[in-house]
Amino acid sequence: MARGEAEGITDILAAVTPGGGKSLLPVIAAARLFAAGCVDRVVWVVPRDSLRLQAEEAFADPLWRASLDHSLSVRSAENEPDPSRGLSGYVTTYQAVTAAPALHLAELRRHRTLLVVDEVHHLPVPSGYSASHDAEGEEAAAWSRAMLPLLQSSALRLLLSGTLERADGRRILGLPYVPAAATHTQQIDLDAPGWAVIGYSRAQALAERSVLPVTFGALDGEASWLEGGRAASQARVGPHRLGGSVRVTTRPALFTALRTGFARDLLQEAFTATRRLRARRRSERSLSPSEAARGLGKLLVVAPDQANARRYLDMVRGWMPAAQAERDARLATSSERDAHESLAAFRLRSEPAVLVTVAMAYEGLDAPEVAVVAALTHIRSRPWLEQMIARATRVDPHAGSYADQQALVFHPDDALFARFRAELESEQGVAARPRTIRRISAVRPERTVWSDDEPRAIIPLESNALGLRYATLRPRPASPDRAEATTAPCAVLSCLAPGQAPSLTERALRQRLTAAIATQVIEDEANLCAPRSGNLAHRYNAVLKRALGKARGAMTLAELAAALSWLERNRLCDHLHLLDGDARYAWSHRKRQGAWLPIRSYPRA
Repeated sequence: MARGEAEGITDILAAVTPGGGKSLLPVIAAARLFAAGCVDRVVWVVPRDSLRLQAEEAFADPLWRASLDHSLSVRSAENEPDPSRGLSGYVTTYQAVTAAPALHLAELRRHRTLLVVDEVHHLPVPSGYSASHDAEGEEAAAWSRAMLPLLQSSALRLLLSGTLERADGRRILGLPYVPAAATHTQQIDLDAPGWAVIGYSRAQALAERSVLPVTFGALDGEASWLEGGRAASQARVGPHRLGGSVRVTTRPALFTALRTGFARDLLQEAFTATRRLRARRRSERSLSPSEAARGLGKLLVVAPDQANARRYLDMVRGWMPAAQAERDARLATSSERDAHESLAAFRLRSEPAVLVTVAMAYEGLDAPEVAVVAALTHIRSRPWLEQMIARATRVDPHAGSYADQQALVFHPDDALFARFRAELESEQGVAARPRTIRRISAVRPERTVWSDDEPRAIIPLESNALGLRYATLRPRPASPDRAEATTAPCAVLSCLAPGQAPSLTERALRQRLTAAIATQVIEDEANLCAPRSGNLAHRYNAVLKRALGKARGAMTLAELAAALSWLERNRLCDHLHLLDGDARYAWSHRKRQGAWLPIRSYPRA
């Protein structure tokens, strides 16, 4: 474009694997296009406030200033007048644009602007119905409405993402789509007029040593919990294993494990691995135990919620000397006043060495010193997990050679995480190789104390770890055909097993949906989260159909996979309002109860 060879390009889509360095692309684009006179302003929009400083740093990095021969600077701005303040542009957030869309739109129209939309998959295409009525879904819809005029008014758009799919299955704002004849769904049009597409897959990044291979430490265990409608009738369930195939007990067992002794066992494994790594690197550099240095390796702990994040922090600090605990272990959650300061210190200083978080640091966090991740989260959405493990796959320039570095991720050995790992392995053309299996002692944990305002579907009792096994994903040389295939940024349907007939895959996905709904029915009946009158399973099936706009029997493979992802993030009891005033559901409900009413009393559904 700078040389005038690519005429008519107005949109650039960069689908870069998490950790692949996509934050450098706005600097490259601005440096070349400013020099060629194609644009004279850059506006970079990010999904979270913690990422604004990283965007500023990308333009200020002295290495890239020298390599790209540029002198551009951008500033972090909110909604004050003249956000650029004489610089080449500014960085803001989706939230700021939503709060003052007219201000940012006016700025774009004053200049030929390169608009950079970071993590564009956060923006769903507005539709007639919303697949998610929770606060997160409404916020994303508001972001899309505010960002649409900016996309339409900018001279050039650079759209960045580590994944080109949304958990709710909706299309992404600003991307071109065409019908896919094979699956009867919409797919991104790579040949759309005016578009240039950049694909950089994990397989390519591993081959070029841009990211680190991952070693997974899978910890199996067993858990017990209470179920029942009333305290007097609560029944003990378990112990049930985490590992094995997906069962009705998989999610309750995982829920219990993350809140009882199993979590402590997994966290201690991650903490011990980090301590060993830091001690080895100190020894290699002849550093004293108290001497601060970059590149020793850090631990990121991802918790299921804020209450457990604080509990995990107390555990980690309990394993440290008192004088070291406050300095080396920090908490970064949305309710903490110093969360952004903790994030910045974790990224930019040698201390703290341990950061406990829930969601603030899972996506976009540029902290190459993270070498170990403790994945104590219940979320099993593939894009979410990819972003989480990518926090440890960045190459650390302070840690020595590439061969001496490795990402280590400890996680519960449940079937849902195992399925994610299998998909990751098949995409990068490598199988996980077992290394060692060792037994660890079972620890009987204390009973968990719950706060009154914490939502729960079951009452966790206890859990313990059984065995830890390691498996490393390493790249194999790809064939030319495979290298060409991995260039395409569009994700292939991960639910299609090689050689399996589509009808069998559809049946398997529908069975998994049925099991997921049944799990929520059991959990909600046990905790009185939903009305007990009538058939709750029938009610929840109707809620899912209204929320997604289609019955399971009519869904395509992609829609079935999206429905499963939606169920991972949503509770059906939170969407019962979708049945209010629904005559068709009222008729079927009365029919099941045997209370027949004249058909004429209901309008045709």
